[in-house]
Amino acid sequence: MKQVVQNYRSGELALLDVPAPGCKPGGVLVRSAYSLISTGTELMKVSEAGMSMLGKARSRPDQVAKVVQSVATNGVPATYRKVMGKLDSYTPLGYSLCGVVEQVGAGIDDVAVGDLVACAGNEHALHAELNWVPKNLYAPVPEGLAPQHAAFGTVGSIALQGVRRGESQLGDVALVIGLGLIGQLVVQLLTASGVRVVGVDPDPVRCELAERLGAAACGDPASSAVENAVVELTGGHGVDQVYLAAGGDSNQPVELAARLSRDRGRVVDIGKCRLDLPWNAYYEKELDVRFSRSYGPGRYDPEYELEGRDYPIGYVRWTERRNLACFLDLLALGRVDVEPLVSHTADFDDAVETYRSLKDGGLKAVAVLFRYPDHVEEAQAPAVAVPAVRRVGARPAPVRPAKASVRLAFAGAGNYATSMLLPHLAQRDGVELSTVVTTTALSAANAKRKFGFAEATTDLDAVLGDPSIDAVFVVTRHSSHAELTRRALLAGKAVFVEKPLALTEDELAGVLAAVEESGNDRLQVGFNRRFAPLLQEARKRFGARTGPGCVRYLVNAGRLEHGSWYLRHGEGSRFAGEGGHFIDTASWLLGADPVSVYAVTSPGDEDLQVVLRYPDGSTATLSYVTTGPAGFPKETLDLVADGRALRLDDFVRASVYDGRKRWNSSRLPRARDKGQSAELAAFIKAVRTGGPMPVPLESLVATTAATLAVQAGLAGGAPVTLTGAR
Repeated sequence: MKQVVQNYRSGELALLDVPAPGCKPGGVLVRSAYSLISTGTELMKVSEAGMSMLGKARSRPDQVAKVVQSVATNGVPATYRKVMGKLDSYTPLGYSLCGVVEQVGAGIDDVAVGDLVACAGNEHALHAELNWVPKNLYAPVPEGLAPQHAAFGTVGSIALQGVRRGESQLGDVALVIGLGLIGQLVVQLLTASGVRVVGVDPDPVRCELAERLGAAACGDPASSAVENAVVELTGGHGVDQVYLAAGGDSNQPVELAARLSRDRGRVVDIGKCRLDLPWNAYYEKELDVRFSRSYGPGRYDPEYELEGRDYPIGYVRWTERRNLACFLDLLALGRVDVEPLVSHTADFDDAVETYRSLKDGGLKAVAVLFRYPDHVEEAQAPAVAVPAVRRVGARPAPVRPAKASVRLAFAGAGNYATSMLLPHLAQRDGVELSTVVTTTALSAANAKRKFGFAEATTDLDAVLGDPSIDAVFVVTRHSSHAELTRRALLAGKAVFVEKPLALTEDELAGVLAAVEESGNDRLQVGFNRRFAPLLQEARKRFGARTGPGCVRYLVNAGRLEHGSWYLRHGEGSRFAGEGGHFIDTASWLLGADPVSVYAVTSPGDEDLQVVLRYPDGSTATLSYVTTGPAGFPKETLDLVADGRALRLDDFVRASVYDGRKRWNSSRLPRARDKGQSAELAAFIKAVRTGGPMPVPLESLVATTAATLAVQAGLAGGAPVTLTGAR
């Protein structure tokens, strides 16, 4: 197996092949899914290893004292050999991870093989593919908690123990000095406890992050903003507790703590900062200085950590294992949110480069995760079923006389229907707009007047029961699409439903059950982009593909306006509503349906990244962003394969490149055409002739399942397998 190690003498970092640990009694063997880099403790260790011998001695006076004692006892030569031997050995890194139990040792009955656990300890929760972890240093992960979030369990326990040492009470005001990883967690834990928090850090980005996560105010220690906030929140008395979560050689944190504390306040040291206490300041206020020892009671006690001897809960309420379990529960309940703290997630194979980038300052991060390559999480990852399409007793669609019109009914006449669909249909030969159905009489009357519907009604049952109507357009709110589609199919109508087809797996299954029951598979979902003339032409110019392809699709979606119906409960996420457009386009370009989906969001869930994998190894990456500039094109798309590249710029320009020639659609931009007219023409033709629908039903189902898998992947924090995908 592989493990991250460091040579403390030379400073060398390596990803070393080492033997896998055995599974001993009293613990479990855990295969890592994610491990967390402590950007404070671990980087300090990495930095120290790069120092000269004199620098190492200055940074660790405690170790120098041991060397001096050894010289007195064993002499210089023996001590030198001992020290050099220790310095020139590889030492492990890491102490906080989440993984899957691979083997259970004797005496363990609280977890089983396959369970997800969070693990702690700088000897047992290492950056390694496999770790043996004793009983009191792991805790089961609550159902629904993502493994990358559970990997924060150890550092969360450190923050939690610090808060416990402060003995905060509801309504207190606390000062958190240092807004790194531990400080950010302390802020959230205090806020969840009903404590108002003021944060201190010289980094304005970290101050802004802490305010987003609940702090009342944050600022630079040298500014007056912090002191003013403390005065305002405490009436000039000073804060009840100060939590020192800073590092470094400056004595400024303890001096600031004394100045802003109330009389008889508490100062809790969680980090590792200089502690030259100004005697007068601490004496005059009779400040209570406390230390918080790592994860909690049990830490550094070998009988507790290695032999599994628990402390009775009546005497020690919060041990390190109970702190670990408590923090995981807070994560699962949403009381603490660690996702905004994740600055970067790196593949474990890139561990050495990641450490170097952190050390050199190229990667500025609050928290960094390692993602392990072959952990069994993928086998246990959430799965979204792609229901099999069965057409039991399917009956052929009627073929209409060449001159007969196709009679259409519309369920819904909102903005999209009236701006993007009905204008193309109202003037089309061979189309008769029969009936418009809306929930309000006035909107139906407006649509009838504007587009020439023969009738307007609010009675959908009457429309579905009318044998003269050939097809029904479902353009209502997203939450009603699946049910209305199901009813229209059972009524024997051809159906054009705007995206999405369904918002849940159950809704999708219900639609397919209607297909099976009725034998009616005449269904089209409004995935119009594959019909865009410019994209069709570019794909033709690109030609057939022989090797795997790579699609990159950037969607500059923009922010929603306040009050948008997308934000209403029950309408699904914004991506669930329109993401199928982009998945369908990528799948059409690659000529296949996806087999797995992986999705992540940026802090605040504003921007979404989706990676789709296809049977032949092709991939598509969709970047769905809301934070882009308003003037930037909404959609840009690239396809690269076989030494060729296709570029589409917002459906107004397209290019194809290869090693010999280059095709451009035009030097001047075309009018933007996203394919609605061509899609409607294909649908009307299929209804009139009884020919195949524009997109195979299997593809519509696969795209819908992949869209649903995005939300499942975000909730589970892992790639989602599309079961049954072809």
